[in-house]
Amino acid sequence: MISRSLARALRDAGVRWTPLDGDRFALDADGLDDQVFTVSEMTIEEHRYETGSVLGFNGTTEWALDSVALEDALWLPAEHQLRDLLGGTFRSLSRVAAEDGSDATARWTVDVALPAGPQSFTAVDPSDAYAEALLTLVRAAAA
Repeated sequence: MISRSLARALRDAGVRWTPLDGDRFALDADGLDDQVFTVSEMTIEEHRYETGSVLGFNGTTEWALDSVALEDALWLPAEHQLRDLLGGTFRSLSRVAAEDGSDATARWTVDVALPAGPQSFTAVDPSDAYAEALLTLVRAAAA
């Protein structure tokens, strides 16, 4: 799962979210810093109104919450969602072995073809490498 700081940067750069069953999100609120929620028809689902969308909490698991505005939720996209958003710019994902050969320090590299040319993004978690590539792509498109 990508870091919250990367998720915020993606949101602030203009990446929009239409909630789907199984999507994960967080709330920036006191006492909920470590909580990750999952959209599910059984417990959390999107309700669309003329005034905007809200995520409704329908069950006993989240009894303290009734609903939250979509713009107050921080989407935590999965690896496959980030790859899909990269679209045709995505070239490859590869594992970079650590110099000492240990799995603990291995990293992942995402190669993309951006308007400025090919670029690589490396991180410990492949989702973070995908997110960094997407952030660069979105920022380049906005420039």
